[in-house]
Amino acid sequence: MLIRVSSLYSDTIHFFRHQWFNIILIAFLISCITILLNKTFMPSLDQIQVLNNKEVISSTNNLIEIIRNMSLQQQHVLLQVSAVGTFSSLVGNTILLGGMLSLISIASSGKKVSALIALGASIPSLSRLFLLISLMTLSIQLGFMVLVFPGIVLSVLFALAPVILNTDKVGILTSIQTSSQIGWSQIRLIAPPVMFWMLSKVFVLLLISKLISVPPDIASIILNTCSNLISAILIIYLSRLYMLLN
Repeated sequence: MLIRVSSLYSDTIHFFRHQWFNIILIAFLISCITILLNKTFMPSLDQIQVLNNKEVISSTNNLIEIIRNMSLQQQHVLLQVSAVGTFSSLVGNTILLGGMLSLISIASSGKKVSALIALGASIPSLSRLFLLISLMTLSIQLGFMVLVFPGIVLSVLFALAPVILNTDKVGILTSIQTSSQIGWSQIRLIAPPVMFWMLSKVFVLLLISKLISVPPDIASIILNTCSNLISAILIIYLSRLYMLLN
């Protein structure tokens, strides 16, 4: 079956237009959850101030050397900050994926749906989605650490894995394997939106410097919501693509 890119984009825009309120509400709620997790488990401001050692930072530009030159207390705080940030991000991405996939599934069946109904319907699948996203994130981050290109390739190959896991109810490794096969064969349809998603995420991060006058919590909610909206649009696109492939 020949799938036109223009048709996929049109379907994605059409779905977003009809479900824009629920999508924005899901993105906003998950942004709040992510920030709440960060505030709950993040070290106190006094502990974070320990990391502000200009002598250590200015002595070298090498990240590994900076960490080595830190005291045990600084390394412990840095580890805690990194762990909390990673965990809250994984939880947020998991709920976003689960909520959006449930919203797409329910809306496509012709039933009335709301953001809360979609989030509630996603609860049974969240544990499996969390494990899948954790495994995908680890693999992709390792790819970016080795070279940038392997990380991009893995992002494209793994893109359909959550959709396959949720739709076909298969195992985590099976969903990754199937996604890799489809991703390679349909790279012309998957690579452009995934690349656009990555670049959009970078653009959102750059906006932080433009929101200096906005209170930090408000700025975080706005930026996280925008980032979630970008991810939600990609999820709609990939879900529609998998529907057409089936």
